[in-house]
Amino acid sequence: MIIFLRHGQAKNNTKRILAGRTPGIPLTEVGIKQAKNIAKYLKPLKIDTIYTSPIERALTTADIIAKNNSIEYKIDNRLIEIDMGKFTGMPYNEIFTTHGNVFLKFYEGETEIAHNGVETFAEVKKRILDMVDYVINQHTNENVLLVTHMDPIKAVLSTILDLKPQSLFELIIANCSLTVINEDQGKLSITAINAMDAKRFVKN
Repeated sequence: MIIFLRHGQAKNNTKRILAGRTPGIPLTEVGIKQAKNIAKYLKPLKIDTIYTSPIERALTTADIIAKNNSIEYKIDNRLIEIDMGKFTGMPYNEIFTTHGNVFLKFYEGETEIAHNGVETFAEVKKRILDMVDYVINQHTNENVLLVTHMDPIKAVLSTILDLKPQSLFELIIANCSLTVINEDQGKLSITAINAMDAKRFVKN
């Protein structure tokens, strides 16, 4: 089982700023509490391995979960947040005013995105699917937790469910929610999106 987890609430989420890969943006008190709660809920799954994005808000989330489940975590750059290019550090409202709906343009693959130095959605898909393949090949019959960000999770969902750009734009992956994926004979399927409790996925 592959379990994607979006990091806990961070300061950029509450301030509605595109943080991208900017260092020094911590979890809020709410985010820390979310991570502790999900760590408790993950215990019945008996996670075998944790991989995390190197970005602080994901690292802190992974560290809390790892300590509460007595397991080490490993950093993998394939799980990193997207590079926001020239939009890094800008408030959402300012971006929408000056460039229109850049989020929808990102999912549509418009050239304006790459021209502003933003990692394209196709590039995100490539690296995150490479990570999925790696987990499938290296961790047979194991429960693996991948701590990452919203758009890498959307990239997986868009591939499995063939989601259109508008649907991707409207889809919100909640902070510290679980997206659960299973693989059977090379085919991926979705077990849950935005789950907050892992008990239903425990095999008795």
